[in-house]
Amino acid sequence: MRNLWIFISKFSNFFLFILFFCLSVILIIRNNGFQRASALNSSNAFIGNVYQKIDNFTQYLNLKQTNRFLSEENAYLRSQLKTSQYNDLVEQDSVLDTLGHTQYTYIVARIISNSIHQKNNYLTINRGSNQGIEKGMGVISSHGIVGIVLNVSPHFATIQSLLHADTRISASLANSNAYGSLVWGTENYNSQMAVLRDIPNHIKVKPGEDVVTSGFSLFPPGISVGKVTKTGKSGDSFLDIEIKLNNDFNTIQYVYVIKDKFAAEKQKLEGDSVINE
Repeated sequence: MRNLWIFISKFSNFFLFILFFCLSVILIIRNNGFQRASALNSSNAFIGNVYQKIDNFTQYLNLKQTNRFLSEENAYLRSQLKTSQYNDLVEQDSVLDTLGHTQYTYIVARIISNSIHQKNNYLTINRGSNQGIEKGMGVISSHGIVGIVLNVSPHFATIQSLLHADTRISASLANSNAYGSLVWGTENYNSQMAVLRDIPNHIKVKPGEDVVTSGFSLFPPGISVGKVTKTGKSGDSFLDIEIKLNNDFNTIQYVYVIKDKFAAEKQKLEGDSVINE
């Protein structure tokens, strides 16, 4: 305390100057309309900038939560698309019933591990059997196909990436609906390129044409996969079409695991057909 009083007495003239200066400014602002308006405008601008900085910082801190909310909302919206619904009523005579029920639902997950430079690449997500994830489910992002669920534990799941030598996805050309097998072209381990095989060579294919899921595999129809970059013949009857993928596997953070209401029934029926051959 003694040192504080010594400090104040030593610089008393300076503190008095500051005090009288502040009082003078206050009196000028209170008794002059122009100065009062200028001061208010300046203070509003200053306070506004401070609030803006605080708001920007707060938004940055909340990015993780915001991303989660947006992903959950996207999952819900995807489940409402017509491609995620089915019609269980039979058309009779000329009566068409448009009643649709949800066939595909989506489980949001965050990627916690990812590889893209190997011949066979995998991802790990932070959702497992406790959240309804099962082996064999399809996985997509907001831009396209990611892969297929391979192994599941209560809290995690591994995904066989589209960037895997054994991954085969049924995909079709948007203009002609001709479908084939989408595989990863492992040349130079380019994570942005794939190949659409087994397209009949009489099909006219144009560079820039969209490639989408056919609906014949784990994925709903019409999910965008990528665009045609070039074509080449594979033998005498089929084309190999090079595709630039929409997904950037370097930057994916959130994915949607597709839950097909009829997957088990379909697999059982197809399994029985194989046994009976």
